[in-house]
Amino acid sequence: MTILSQMETALQMEDKEVTKLFGDGTQSMRMNYYPPCPLPAEVIGLTPHSDSVGLTILLQVNEMDGLQVKKDEIWVPVKPLPDAFIVNVGDILEIRNKWCLSQHRASGNTPSLVTEQTPAAYTRVGVDDYFKAYLQRKLQGKSFLDELRIKY
Repeated sequence: MTILSQMETALQMEDKEVTKLFGDGTQSMRMNYYPPCPLPAEVIGLTPHSDSVGLTILLQVNEMDGLQVKKDEIWVPVKPLPDAFIVNVGDILEIRNKWCLSQHRASGNTPSLVTEQTPAAYTRVGVDDYFKAYLQRKLQGKSFLDELRIKY
């Protein structure tokens, strides 16, 4: 939970506000290995998407390129650093915050971040409902997050 605690501090959130999301619930870990593509100039790996989880922790072995993030509508390669992890924020944490953190569990908005000046950006949704709807969609962009976004 250290990563989440550090995020709370950096975002000036109340102590343990985010870590409470994960403390009593089911936690899981998945490990994927993507070997180097023999024809990288001819294929694109995964379609653009966001991760439905709280955090994705990525290790790019042997400083192998492959991850790109979208910034200002431009795809930018993420340069791997030796012995470093990349931490992507998933949909569940994005929904709870006032910032768009990356293309990547859902509960309501984090109370300490919702004010008149910074209103909720997303509709409250329970984790079960979020995953039911999320798993029925195609893996493409942030289309499900767009459906939850509150239009002011």
